[in-house]
Amino acid sequence: MADRCWSSGDFVVHREVLDENRLDEVAQKGTWCSVPKLKHMVLTWIPILAWLPGYSFRENAMGDLISGCSVGIMHLPQGMAYAFLASVRPVFGLYTSLYPVLIYFIFGTSRHISIGTFAVISIMVGGVTERLAPDSDFMTNGTNRTVNIDARDSYRVQVACSLTALAGIFQILLGIVRFGFVVTYLSEPLARGYTTAAACHVCVSQLKYLFGVRPARFAGPFAIIYTLVDICKLLPQTRAPELVISLVAITVLIVVKEINERHRQKLPLPFPIELLVVTATIITHFCGLPATYRVDVVGEIPSGLKAPRAPDPTLFSQIIGDAFAVAIVGYAITISLGKTFALKHGYKVDSNQELVAVGLCNAIGACFWCYAVTSSLSRSLVQESTGGRTQIAGVVSSVVVLIAVLKIGSLFEDLPKAVLSTIVFVNLKGMFKQFMDVSLLWKTNKVDLLVWLVTFVSTILLNLDMGLAVSIGFSMLTIIFRAQVPRYSILGNVPDTDLYLDMETYRAVRAILRITHNKTMIHLNNTFISLRDLELNGGNECAVTKEKCNQTEVALDLTNTSPSKGQVNWAYQADTNMSDSDSDSRSHTDEAPEVLYQGDETSTFRSDIHSVILDMSTTSSVDTVTVKFMKTIFREFKEVDMDIYLASCQVCVVEQLEKADFFSELVPKSILFVSVHDAVLHVLRKREGDKCDSCYI
Repeated sequence: MADRCWSSGDFVVHREVLDENRLDEVAQKGTWCSVPKLKHMVLTWIPILAWLPGYSFRENAMGDLISGCSVGIMHLPQGMAYAFLASVRPVFGLYTSLYPVLIYFIFGTSRHISIGTFAVISIMVGGVTERLAPDSDFMTNGTNRTVNIDARDSYRVQVACSLTALAGIFQILLGIVRFGFVVTYLSEPLARGYTTAAACHVCVSQLKYLFGVRPARFAGPFAIIYTLVDICKLLPQTRAPELVISLVAITVLIVVKEINERHRQKLPLPFPIELLVVTATIITHFCGLPATYRVDVVGEIPSGLKAPRAPDPTLFSQIIGDAFAVAIVGYAITISLGKTFALKHGYKVDSNQELVAVGLCNAIGACFWCYAVTSSLSRSLVQESTGGRTQIAGVVSSVVVLIAVLKIGSLFEDLPKAVLSTIVFVNLKGMFKQFMDVSLLWKTNKVDLLVWLVTFVSTILLNLDMGLAVSIGFSMLTIIFRAQVPRYSILGNVPDTDLYLDMETYRAVRAILRITHNKTMIHLNNTFISLRDLELNGGNECAVTKEKCNQTEVALDLTNTSPSKGQVNWAYQADTNMSDSDSDSRSHTDEAPEVLYQGDETSTFRSDIHSVILDMSTTSSVDTVTVKFMKTIFREFKEVDMDIYLASCQVCVVEQLEKADFFSELVPKSILFVSVHDAVLHVLRKREGDKCDSCYI
């Protein structure tokens, strides 16, 4: 460590200048072309080169294999189901479950998250594709005007890929400029409120498949309300086959998932109930449900892979706001899950590299017919719980998806859309549990509760894009409001210690800080700062005149309160409103007395205050306005013969004060103290010295 210090009189303040990381940075300056620096940069930007050479097959291979197969099986139904949320054909959901996973394997830093389709991001993409490619733009010219589904779906894929590419570009650029901290402005209440509202949007969008109805499409504010109203009007037209299929599928999914959850310690791996789609496909095919009962099914799923194609940049100007929202929300979900698993398993996740990795998944994946991706909570939990230890599990899951795309994709053509909708519903269970946040936040933090509620309501009513903008804006306002209305407190000394606590707060914790004195309770007022009520006798005892004791009904025994122990600063006058009953009950007891601090809001400011000590330990930065304001305070207090001292300043704060020319002849560095207690001792010595000089004269 490199330290430097400054001294004044009989005290010295030490400050830490550089920690080990900063020393490493300084040592590397001027060596940008060195081999170690180049190696460090390569390993940072391509993390696979750092961990893959040391991969242990004996310890990790079996767990990664089982985990990858389990997650790959989940990718198949979820990819197809979430593709409907994005308003594209199911095969594009399978592509999205393939390519981005391989890209993240190379550039990602989390060992446990499963990249791919996710309900929230899919519904955000679907909102854009339906807005720019509505059915009304693809009506055929004829007697019976119908929608040209092929042309519509083809254009919607272009929109989805362009949106994904632009979102990926945003993420890459933010990662390059080390802007990963942007996610800190998405507080946890905001993120949870937003995802809860998004889950409601997802459910409403899937109701049409459960009931077999065809509501009108709505966009813009209150679209979810209009959709719900329209679905309610169409309930008499509910198709019984779809409803029966939905109820059976939901029941089976919930029961099996509950069994997996309750017996997860006994089961070697969760039962892949998502394979229900295979059973449903077989039943639908051999029973002829599409032809007999007109059950809505997935339809054609072409086998093989499509040739890559660049996204259409002419669409960027129409989707720039949506792309930025997708980029931020997708990254927020990824980094939150990544850090959760990293903390649990004891490794680190690079937030900026994660931003780059997800950006590359989107930017490159868009060229291979993929739409926006992020990490999935359900798949990530399965990947971690089944023994996955590295990103190799992601490669295995990609192989499973690849086999499905090349060979068995066509087997899912008779899969009822209602089954896929039920898979979406059941997988949103965790998000709906977030409604419990309301009661918890009500007990813990009302401001966070307000952020949660505003985020939820605005996202429900204004849709996902505008809701996110309003939520972030409101969250920033709460931060600004709390910064503009800071909480400050007057500190009082705990007898026989060097602790200085908030006087109001101390009343709540006084039961655990019983300080033994020989006489009676000391009842102090937390409004005034005064040293002149005390007279020093022999340097060891502080006697209070009999007249003052009679007035305040307090007997003070301040043995062992010499300046060297920091117990001379009785910084508050006694409370004259103390009742007789309290005084009598305390003065005639042999029990250990209790130190009690109470405030008196009706008190007025004393004229005998001579020193003020500011505890700066919680201040992390000062701007130019703060420096000017502090200079004004020092100047005005100097005019009334009051001294101000700064205690516990952080290194960065002192450096900022130096650069701003704060210190001068009027404000010397001797006002700085390493702690509040040191500042109090200095004031006491100074006052005692002034008194001695006065007596000598």
